[in-house]
Amino acid sequence: MAEEGTQPEVKAEDGPNAPINIKVVSSTGEEIYFKIKRSTKLSKLQGAYANKVGKDVASIRFLYDGNRINDDDTPSSLDMEDNDTIDVMVEQVGGSPIW
Repeated sequence: MAEEGTQPEVKAEDGPNAPINIKVVSSTGEEIYFKIKRSTKLSKLQGAYANKVGKDVASIRFLYDGNRINDDDTPSSLDMEDNDTIDVMVEQVGGSPIW
């Protein structure tokens, strides 16, 4: 007869869809932390960030390792790890040529 509790516990955090912590840093250095699943589309994080800082999501850009994040990207598709950083930039529109 097997003893109870001899099986090792498998934590949900150990799976391929385990939640990870993401740090979102604005161009002014403000940091906001999010905990999301690896399969969650980053557009959801982008919307939550925009709401938190009171900006329109269309007016800001999110970058991971210097590359722009697309709406359908996930932490898993970008090979993100726990405590990785996403940079946020305000999109600049307009301007005039320099003569």
